[in-house]
Amino acid sequence: MSEDDGLLRLHRDKVRPEWLDYNGHMNETFYLLVFSQATDEFMELIGIGEEGRKRTGHSIYTVETHITYQQEVGRWDPVEVTAQLIDLDDKRFHLFQVMYHGETGAPLATGEMMLLNVDTAGPKAAPFDPQVKAKLDEIFARQKDLPRPKEVGRSIGIRRK
Repeated sequence: MSEDDGLLRLHRDKVRPEWLDYNGHMNETFYLLVFSQATDEFMELIGIGEEGRKRTGHSIYTVETHITYQQEVGRWDPVEVTAQLIDLDDKRFHLFQVMYHGETGAPLATGEMMLLNVDTAGPKAAPFDPQVKAKLDEIFARQKDLPRPKEVGRSIGIRRK
């Protein structure tokens, strides 16, 4: 992970003692929490944070999430989350995040999300506000040529030979 790799650096945190499971590692629930907080920061970046939601009457709903766990992380370890916009259309975006150890740079987990723009008056799916869509298009244009992470689109299943 380098500062010039084209990825968005969204969130930094430390693993709190209450986030640990019975093995002394971060519980799976809190991986989702960290990815969710990074997604909230992404929403702010594209203009659909709290003020954007008030202005547009729209919000972002998560349709699907897939997490892979790659390395254990323990108490007070620093974590950082990067994001790559994999794809988008007029109502949805596909976001891929990687959680890294904040000191060693080791990848700890990945989070892949499909998110949907929703008019909260319905609630129903709706096209993005033009300002939000413009920001998404700008990010996608900067990231569209980045390598596609190998974990994108993975499915769960027991692979048999």
